[in-house]
Amino acid sequence: MKQLFNFLIIFLVIIMMAVNTYSQNLERKDVPDKLKWDNSILYKTVDDWQKDYKSIEAGINKLSEFKGKLGVNPETFYRGLRSYFDVLQSFYKLSDYANRVSDEDLRNSSNQSLTQQSNTLGTQFGEVTSFMRPEILEISADKVKQFFEEKKELKEFKNFVSDILRLKAHTLNSQEEQILASAGLITATPSDVYGIFDNAEKPNAKVKLSTGEEVVLSSAAYTKYRTVPNRADRELVMRSTFENYKNFQNTIGSNLAGKIRADYFFAKNRKYSTVLESSLDANNIPASVYENLISQIHKNLPTLHRFLKLKAKMLGVDQLHYYDLYTPLVKSVGFKFNIEEGQKLILDVVKPMGAEYCATVKKAFDERWIDYMPTVGKRSGAYSSGAAYAYHPYILTNWTDDYESVSTVAHEMGHTMHSYFSNKNQPFATSDYPIFVAEIASTINETLLNNYMVNKVKTDEEKLYLLGSYLDLLRTTIFRQTSFAEFELELHKRIEKGEPLTGELMSTIYYDIVKTYYGNDSGACVVDPYIAYEWAYIPHFINYTYYVYQYSTSLIYATAFAEKIVKEGQPAVDKFYNILKGGSSDYPIELIKKAGIDPLSSEAFDLTIAKMNKVMDQMEEIINKKK
Repeated sequence: MKQLFNFLIIFLVIIMMAVNTYSQNLERKDVPDKLKWDNSILYKTVDDWQKDYKSIEAGINKLSEFKGKLGVNPETFYRGLRSYFDVLQSFYKLSDYANRVSDEDLRNSSNQSLTQQSNTLGTQFGEVTSFMRPEILEISADKVKQFFEEKKELKEFKNFVSDILRLKAHTLNSQEEQILASAGLITATPSDVYGIFDNAEKPNAKVKLSTGEEVVLSSAAYTKYRTVPNRADRELVMRSTFENYKNFQNTIGSNLAGKIRADYFFAKNRKYSTVLESSLDANNIPASVYENLISQIHKNLPTLHRFLKLKAKMLGVDQLHYYDLYTPLVKSVGFKFNIEEGQKLILDVVKPMGAEYCATVKKAFDERWIDYMPTVGKRSGAYSSGAAYAYHPYILTNWTDDYESVSTVAHEMGHTMHSYFSNKNQPFATSDYPIFVAEIASTINETLLNNYMVNKVKTDEEKLYLLGSYLDLLRTTIFRQTSFAEFELELHKRIEKGEPLTGELMSTIYYDIVKTYYGNDSGACVVDPYIAYEWAYIPHFINYTYYVYQYSTSLIYATAFAEKIVKEGQPAVDKFYNILKGGSSDYPIELIKKAGIDPLSSEAFDLTIAKMNKVMDQMEEIINKKK
């Protein structure tokens, strides 16, 4: 089922943003066709979609004919795998169309019904094909090898089969697998409990700001008001929010500890010694990658502390506090770009990626791959979907004539190029790509955009805004997410050692980590005691397992690749195509190595930290000049 759900996780990378105010007024029928994606290349009408639905449903049912027969001979083995992936490819196209048509207007019940139908069909596919992995595991390795030698066409499915066999030691018999699957209905409860409690039943703190405004500090309100200009208000908002979480730290902590014990339950029963090994092994990523991330970031904490002192200087405060971290370094300069200007800018930005890349981006603009305008009922945010394998990817965005709109399309265009080139160069069976590399191409585009803009803007204020925004991105993504990763690792270690884990202990662990990262002892930033309870506010710990570290690694690798592309030119671009064209033809660590960086070395970290220091050099030069 990995490939089935990679559609939702990998190809549909969503960045949620607020709905724009004028989206309430613009109707889709009033948007020019050139600003809307063209779905007709997939299906001309809904009737065509329904006909394909019936055909795919029949194909799914026929897959059951291979049950108990995959190991009979090479021909049957091939036909079983061929039929599996052919049906899956058709389903992806069907589901992709349904999701995107639905996103055009979430009020339209007819469109929503297409999504519901495709979801039902996806469940049916999973149920019918659930026999395949256990059955492949029952075939001896020698026999599988013989099949591949005798039936050359099986080469297309080598990675798929090899990955199943690689995990054989951690795959249980069918009855045990069924028990673990059933246990998932219970172990998913902590996430549901946290979601209901945090969003609906937990009483939120109330504060009165210096303006006289009274605010109930929901999660959304906290995010909004922690950036206000008045420093005392920022401190009040953060302290009140986290002290409120302190009141429930043992309840939330007990719930989180239950989730971590569930993680360990699955890992142990799959014969892993730790949850970290279990989580990373799905993509054959060694635990040393995770550990290397934490050690490298610790080594480079002085660069973070330099940034924090620069931020204090720019904010005009003698001593930076944690509640100052979300205050923008520089006031927004209000860049304005219409869609045509944004397209031209992005085409200029991606020139370092080479002629083929640029030509494909232009094709995306010219051939209506993108749905731009915010309209009544349209899904907010942005995403890139490359699930329809034999067709081009699609981008949804909500353009508002500002710099963020350009940055968002540049980001999603990176995902689109990744999907486009992987689909073009890989058979369907290896065309998808894992989360570990999914954000690299998109983040490279953002980095190139920032580099381009810094060199092109005319005023120091504009340059400071761009440089400052980039530094904040590095701080929140590289350092903050790695601190989360370290916290998560420490919690799992306690459970795996059989040690007690309470909410109070979690607060102590979290506070010690944050103080280390932000230089509390060195004076870089004062981490006030109530920050100890911030962990309880962050849903990722309860909703995911060893996921957040990939935010850090993706930005680090992307920054390093962008630096190599700028310095080395086309040779570096050519190597990077090993990722763009690679899909899942190899494990993510190997793809990154082929692209020119060893994930187990310090090279990517060294290049990224050097870039961060260079940005601070540029900012200090401007500040000193202005003085």
